Amino acid sequence: MTQNEALRIMKTGANVFLTGEPGAGKTYTINRYVSYLREHEINHAITASTGIAATHVNGMTIHSWSGIGIKETLNKYDLDRIASSEYVCRRVRKTKVLIIDEISMLRAETLSMVDAVCREIKQNSEPFGGMQVILVGDFFQLPPIEKNNIGQKQESLLGEKQGRFAYESSAWKRLSPVVCYISEQYRQDDASFLELLLAIRHDAVSDKHQDKIKSRYVEQNKFPENITKLFSHNLDVDRVNNERLLEIKGESFKFDMESTGSIPLVTALKKGCLSPEILTLKKGAVVMCTKNNQKEHFVNGTLGTIVDFESFSKHPIIKTKNGRNIVITPMDWTIEENGKIKAKITQIPLRLAWAMTVHKSQGMSMDAAVMDLSSVFEYGQGYVALSRVRRLDGLYLLGCNEHALKVHPQILRQDSVFQNESKEAQKTFGNISEEEIKKMHKNFVLALGGEWKEKKEKEEKMPRLEALPPSGAGSRLAEIRIKHQNAYKKWTEEEEKEIVSQFKSGKSIRNISALSGRQVGGIRSRLIKLGLIEEK
Repeated sequence: MTQNEALRIMKTGANVFLTGEPGAGKTYTINRYVSYLREHEINHAITASTGIAATHVNGMTIHSWSGIGIKETLNKYDLDRIASSEYVCRRVRKTKVLIIDEISMLRAETLSMVDAVCREIKQNSEPFGGMQVILVGDFFQLPPIEKNNIGQKQESLLGEKQGRFAYESSAWKRLSPVVCYISEQYRQDDASFLELLLAIRHDAVSDKHQDKIKSRYVEQNKFPENITKLFSHNLDVDRVNNERLLEIKGESFKFDMESTGSIPLVTALKKGCLSPEILTLKKGAVVMCTKNNQKEHFVNGTLGTIVDFESFSKHPIIKTKNGRNIVITPMDWTIEENGKIKAKITQIPLRLAWAMTVHKSQGMSMDAAVMDLSSVFEYGQGYVALSRVRRLDGLYLLGCNEHALKVHPQILRQDSVFQNESKEAQKTFGNISEEEIKKMHKNFVLALGGEWKEKKEKEEKMPRLEALPPSGAGSRLAEIRIKHQNAYKKWTEEEEKEIVSQFKSGKSIRNISALSGRQVGGIRSRLIKLGLIEEK
């Protein structure tokens, strides 16, 4: 299913589970839907299972939004207390659409607790009190943390055994969301590397894939300078970053975070923000961008080195790996509720990047990374780390154990269910006429008290890399290469010089496509990356 097909389904008012591989554009699709809700003046809540994930979508944690906080279970006293909170009640009652991002990291019982709170506050027995619910995530990613509550577990109001994963909860089953499995790929532009990631995802790692992994082994300190190291623990990250910054001689520049709004919400924003409250930088420091900025052509995960500071504002100037110099100016992280900003923090969207944790890298698209997967013990941890990197040649491995290439067997089985359900949904909604779909969109907006605005919708695509073929599409790639023999192959320096020359001589992108044996989208993406044309 494409991003546009998923968006088309969400606009009908259906409850949806939006999923897909890392780099499929789930967050981008959700941001488009949020813009649509704002445009039609529909009250919505943007939440996530963790603070870091919440900052990516300008929301708050689902625990904070629902009032359940850190509770592991919910009894009648807890429910009455939460339902008596004027602040929580006002928030929940006003919400018409609830979005929960990174659903894979939310416990099954927690989802059922949120459902119980919404039904109680709204006094509506329908799932989540009758709201439209959009669940977003990929269960192959990091799973919920299992806590040992033996001897301290109180009696739960839910009165039922919940599984570990959110889709096993009673709330999910009652909600019965339409599965929208996005099959596009915008992060990895290396077909060989994508094939490796798909093999891990499908538990089909062969000797050929093992050889690819081994080809990226490096010895300690035998990898290129200024490449980010991924660690499992924060202590290692802080130690490496602080040591490397101290090694650089020269003036330090400090940038203090600014904040407005309620203290609890500001605290939650700071906890989830990847940029620190006090950011200390020097010329030569390796940094990583922590937000997306389409105008300046950097994303959350873009690597660079500080080359200077502006003379007046002192804003840092970074040089990215492709040689571009960018002035990094302060950006905002916000918590929005029903279209209004409730809290805001402002900081230079950078962090020191000699090292970071695998957990904090989730959701990033990194140019390159050094990682040691020899101590991986959790299903999905190795897959998450590997899938942060765009290309195989950007991967540097210090070690990799067998478990790092394993995915949870239960998730592997469930993924087939999700894919089949998505195909059924694609077929069902695909059979509905455009006129009828538009009528459903309008009726949903009006039913929620929104304002319908007639507008010709345009087909949008994630403004980054050319989308690779869907999962398991080896035969599809072969078909494409009958017409475009170089499609998805790694670009060489000679090829880049050739298309630059052709473009500057006045040839159209379609003509360059025919001459180079690459798809039009691939040529356009490369010209954008080379700074010759702008993203639309």
